[in-house]
Amino acid sequence: MRTHRWVATGFGGLDDFEFVADELSPPQPGEVTIEVRAAGVNPADLKHAQRGGDPADLPLPIGYEVAGTIAAIGSDTEIASGGGAVGDDVLAFRVRGGYATALTVPASTVFAKPESLDFPEAANLLLAGCTAADMLRAARIERDDTVLLHAASGAVGVAVLQFARLRGVTVIGTVGGPDSAERVRAFGGIPVRHGEGLTDRVLAISEEPVVAALDAAGTDEAVDSSLELVADRSRVITIAAPQRARTAGFIALGGAQPESLAFRNAVRPELIALAGDGDLMVPMARTYPLADARTALEVVAGGHPGGKIALIP
Repeated sequence: MRTHRWVATGFGGLDDFEFVADELSPPQPGEVTIEVRAAGVNPADLKHAQRGGDPADLPLPIGYEVAGTIAAIGSDTEIASGGGAVGDDVLAFRVRGGYATALTVPASTVFAKPESLDFPEAANLLLAGCTAADMLRAARIERDDTVLLHAASGAVGVAVLQFARLRGVTVIGTVGGPDSAERVRAFGGIPVRHGEGLTDRVLAISEEPVVAALDAAGTDEAVDSSLELVADRSRVITIAAPQRARTAGFIALGGAQPESLAFRNAVRPELIALAGDGDLMVPMARTYPLADARTALEVVAGGHPGGKIALIP
């Protein structure tokens, strides 16, 4: 089967991205070939190609999550949600090389797509959703807790807000402007403007002590205010400021950490079920043709895209 896909031929970022043609071998037992209908675009896609590494690993396939249709399935193989046949609509997460017209992946990464999600939504569900759920786990969030959330209107932030609302958790979420504030309100959070005086504004809003802080922004302001407001540093969680976490003694989460990896893998069926029932939404900003992957990544890397972005082959 012929495929066209994006790869990084070096570690210099977008300048090293190339759109290449390739031939897919038939899937082996335990594998599934997916005809891609949408690929999720995430900041991690570009960071993966910029972090450096062994030149022997080049070219690097780009893209961690997709949605599409099963084009072929290995013998004696079931997808992670059970069953699986040619023509079934599916989504897959923790794959390598999702920026493609087709790819072959381990069947353990593939799940039936809920009918209520379109392909762009399904292709953007699990990376942000698993990250958000893991942040709540790591911070030991319980019903009736009050939590400070930085970058609350972003993809991970919106997922956190939805999980918190389901659990009866109060979230005060930092925002930069009225559109972001409206999005936070729509998903059940209490918006607060970031900038000078943030800590005082949070204290003025909160009726209960802030017991945990979740940082998806990575700014010094986000970290400093979190440490001011939360006494227990094991309940200050960041996905964006690992160096500050090491020096200041709070928690930096990453999907490759063993505990996080196990949790994120285990929580996928629950998130898919929530999305299928309408309890977990994936706000979309726009889509781009697959050939415009560089442009899509520039928009995501610039911050504040207004929702998730998908590539459409």
